[in-house]
Amino acid sequence: MLLKYANRHGLIAGATGTGKTVTLQILAEALSLAGVPVVLSDVKGDLAGIAAAGGNDPGLAKAFAERAARIGAPLDYRAFPVTFWDVWGEKGHPVRTTPAEMGPLLLSRLMGLTEAQEGVLNIAFRVADEEGLALADLKDLQAMLVWVGQNSKDLSLRYGNVSTASVGAIQRALLVLEEQGGDRLFGEPALELADLMRIDASGKGIVNILAADRLMNSPRLYATFLLWLLSELFEQLPEVGDPDKPRLAFFFDEAHLLFADAPPALVAKVEQVARLIRSKGVSVWFITQNPADLPDSVLGQLGNRVQHALRAFTAKDQKALRQAAENYRANPAFDTADAIQHVGTGEAVTSFLQAKGAPGMVERTLVRPPLSQLGPIPDAERARIIQLSPLAMKYAETVDRDSAYEALARRTAEAAEQAAAAEKAAADADLFAMRKSDGFTGARRYNSGIQIEARSATPARRGDSMAEAFGKSMARQIGNKAGQVIVRGVLGSLFRGK
Repeated sequence: MLLKYANRHGLIAGATGTGKTVTLQILAEALSLAGVPVVLSDVKGDLAGIAAAGGNDPGLAKAFAERAARIGAPLDYRAFPVTFWDVWGEKGHPVRTTPAEMGPLLLSRLMGLTEAQEGVLNIAFRVADEEGLALADLKDLQAMLVWVGQNSKDLSLRYGNVSTASVGAIQRALLVLEEQGGDRLFGEPALELADLMRIDASGKGIVNILAADRLMNSPRLYATFLLWLLSELFEQLPEVGDPDKPRLAFFFDEAHLLFADAPPALVAKVEQVARLIRSKGVSVWFITQNPADLPDSVLGQLGNRVQHALRAFTAKDQKALRQAAENYRANPAFDTADAIQHVGTGEAVTSFLQAKGAPGMVERTLVRPPLSQLGPIPDAERARIIQLSPLAMKYAETVDRDSAYEALARRTAEAAEQAAAAEKAAADADLFAMRKSDGFTGARRYNSGIQIEARSATPARRGDSMAEAFGKSMARQIGNKAGQVIVRGVLGSLFRGK
């Protein structure tokens, strides 16, 4: 593969157990040696071995030496500079982003929202932006949705219908997302792309390995996170045209998850990124079992291809095999479909871009042995690498700054104080009215130095019995209490939305 055309993207496909992971590993090694940083997802935990030198397995050493001699490639075992990442922060540095950075489109995809619910989520983001409320984590977004639900009538007049049912559905989806690990994904400090694009002192590109074995238990979270990362690269990196080598290589394992049940808007976004990110100097590789897992619009953007064996046990499999063969420039020396079906483990049918970006003729190819360790490394060694990383202190602790949740909590407290003050004023007014109704004028007069309290001109009748007087007093108290309850209810409804 010519480095100049590596940013035209690539595909690694093949059935389970045909060597896709090893192909990914040696491509990552070659790019790192060329000074290209790499980002890859480690679905099975095998790729951590890139951090250790190979040649330690006696059972593989002889086979690898024979393969290297046959190819004519030097078998110079070595370790590569690796940075480990993990959404849960257990097998690598924590990876975080904010709801504001991910945006409503990807969040809607992540939570499986309907079109109406996605519209309400867009309104919440729009209002947060207009009000200057930062959405830094899940509790900020949840608080923002509560505020939107409380003010749905006013917002509906400006932005369209905001139903409380949609708000409730989004809140339930956020709760499910939180249980799946979304509370770990969303927060600060957010990941800086510059930390993925580092080169070590010897000039080798850093290999960034995302621990995805646990993340794969939430396939939608896995796919959305990697698509967000790809979108961030597209939006933040400047145009560089056609560089001599990529600025970054991005490997997306289990790529079929990205397109499973994806709405047309999301597929269109992936296609847009695949088309345009080339000029940003980013090389994107999709790893999947069958090329048919990818939409034709995306598959057509992948100029470099490594096709491992496909098994054709059913009529559907045979059709997929023929379609895979048709994607290659034919070689008169052999039948492409037959080669794809019969290549062994560690072999592949390949096609790479040649001069002027023209597709190369399909070839049967032997895959060279990896220079780094094949398989995982001990947990203690992984922990040591994480601890010695220069990024350890930067991402270790979560930062909870003043954001939407705190700002809305202050607004609620201020509204409660105003409501309490209004209730007290109403109670004072009721007390004054009660005294006035009892005949107290509040006036005083003095006679011969003796203070005499003035009473109403209509004193109580002497004929009233004790029972009648008690009944009148109770009636007045009940009336005053009912008035206070009514005032409290009215004022509560007025100030609750503030």
